[in-house]
Amino acid sequence: MATLRLQPLRSEPIEERWLLPSPLPADPFGPGSSRELCGLPPELLAVLWRRGHRSADSLADLLDPPPAPEPREHFPDLIDAESRLEQACRLSEAVAICGDYDADGMTSTALLVGVLQRLGARPEAAIPSRMQEGYGLNVAMVERLAAAGIALLITVDNGVSALEALERAEALGLEVILTDHHSLPARMPPHRALLHPATTPEGSPYRGLAGVGLAYVLAEGLCRRMGRSDALAMALDLFCIGTIADMAPLCGVNRRWLLDGLPRLGRSALKGLQALQQLAGIESRPLDAQLVGFQLAPRINAVGRLGDPRLVVDLLTTDDGNQALELAQSCEAMNRQRRELCDAIEAEALALVEADGPNRAPFLLLAQGHWHHGVIGIVASRLVERFSLPVALLAGEGNGLLRASVRAPRGFAVDRALAACSELLERHGGHPAAGGFTVRAERVAALQERLERLALQWLGDGGTARLVEPEALLGLERIDRDFFAQMQRLEPFGIGHPAPLFWSCGCEVESARLLRGGHLQLQLAQGVRSLRAMAWRWQGEELPRGLIDVAYHLRLDRWQGQERLQLELVALRARQGEEVVLQRRDRTYWCRREGEGLVIRNAAGQERRLQSFTPVARGAGAEACDTGMDHSPALLRLFHDAAMALGLAG
Repeated sequence: MATLRLQPLRSEPIEERWLLPSPLPADPFGPGSSRELCGLPPELLAVLWRRGHRSADSLADLLDPPPAPEPREHFPDLIDAESRLEQACRLSEAVAICGDYDADGMTSTALLVGVLQRLGARPEAAIPSRMQEGYGLNVAMVERLAAAGIALLITVDNGVSALEALERAEALGLEVILTDHHSLPARMPPHRALLHPATTPEGSPYRGLAGVGLAYVLAEGLCRRMGRSDALAMALDLFCIGTIADMAPLCGVNRRWLLDGLPRLGRSALKGLQALQQLAGIESRPLDAQLVGFQLAPRINAVGRLGDPRLVVDLLTTDDGNQALELAQSCEAMNRQRRELCDAIEAEALALVEADGPNRAPFLLLAQGHWHHGVIGIVASRLVERFSLPVALLAGEGNGLLRASVRAPRGFAVDRALAACSELLERHGGHPAAGGFTVRAERVAALQERLERLALQWLGDGGTARLVEPEALLGLERIDRDFFAQMQRLEPFGIGHPAPLFWSCGCEVESARLLRGGHLQLQLAQGVRSLRAMAWRWQGEELPRGLIDVAYHLRLDRWQGQERLQLELVALRARQGEEVVLQRRDRTYWCRREGEGLVIRNAAGQERRLQSFTPVARGAGAEACDTGMDHSPALLRLFHDAAMALGLAG
């Protein structure tokens, strides 16, 4: 299939806008609370306060979440599901575990296969091929399973949208236990029992479970019912991998179970996990959420994208070390292939974008018939990161059809955009940040025009700027191993609880160089402290010089046996100088530092002074103003905002 090149509508270049946090009150956690704040540094307390943790009790629950409540009180069908599975185990029934081809679906499948084997059932993994069958349970799979004598089917990480397949299952006499966390449809397929986060009470700590979390709930309840806690061995290890890989929110029971499971994950008895760690070169390191997300999950996901997902299920259930190593090597080979495909497709996609000149389309829709369906979503995410625009990459599917993966920056709702184009599409689905669709080639031009108009409307509503939203000001002199150890107390980080985004102002660039792969390495100094900073996939036109402000995550870099603290840059800008401009509705104010105080001037030339200012991140507030000055809350808030913009408060 030839490349599709259409004449796009045009958008203005994307700008970057820093949105600094609101100042903290003078005593943010209440009078006399300092002894109850778990010993955390003020910068970390500022981050947590801004995230809504505004009491000592809330901080304590974050650091040590309460135990998971009784799941049978939260999932109405759990007891019935346990009962049916107990019967299957005691009668040694054949049970089909129907999973999905992503890491969540594959770990969910492996978890239930392993537990049911130990309890006496005869589980069989049944996962569709991404390339040949697409997402979810289908009629052909159901018919094959029924012909093989399967009478009980459990779905994991899918099933609620498989209406046709499960109606066929009902007609063939198969019983179905659905476990899924995707949105419930208006018309549910037939089933015996349903485990879904939406069936739990409002505010339930089980609401954020991914597919592997639901599989864990079912397995734990079954083992407890049968008095076989030994059969649950290693299930928590698989929960940790699947939950992190699926980017489930790290709150509620997800956070509790990750805190329980991650410390032991590196010592897992799973032969397959040991082999993956060995090939990834991390067998001697304790596993945290970052290593799972960036080292293990891609190797597992690569198989689902390019190969047979049952390979991963075999890898994560085998007790044979030699077989585990052989299977892990297959994962490693497919992961290398995945990286090569992504790099090649990205290069082609960038060439298509650059061929259209500097004024890009507001919605980047690109198509090549030979692109691989399994990896275009990864490349689309990279293009969103690069251009801050919604992106759809289309690959040929045969018979005049193209299959697409869509990704978008925050604020542009992919699911709503595709719904607005539904009459042009054969199939579509997704959520606000990502989705997919199938379209006939002759409708692509009309689809592109529709999507570009939707994107232009979004841009006109304020979507033009890439927002940089640091959470706390952090001086480089404050960064040491003790501070990093305190930050580690807040782990695991992920969706719903990301790693803190700090900012430092007025950092001197001591050195700057581009590394192979387009990465930028800086050495930054502030006072006597000097730290290395990395900007991965740097997009700037010139190397930074002089004084700059930086927004970053703090990381511990390990290389050739050495460890060092490093800034992982999210954004940088030229130092804002000793004067900043604040825009408040229709009024403009010029703010500058003067000695230990601040001066604010309005458009009429009137000035107000604050004689001294103590950084609010340390728990103190603004002090004496000039005599006769208006002490209104609005004016004090303006001084706080000026101090924040000048890097005097965080």
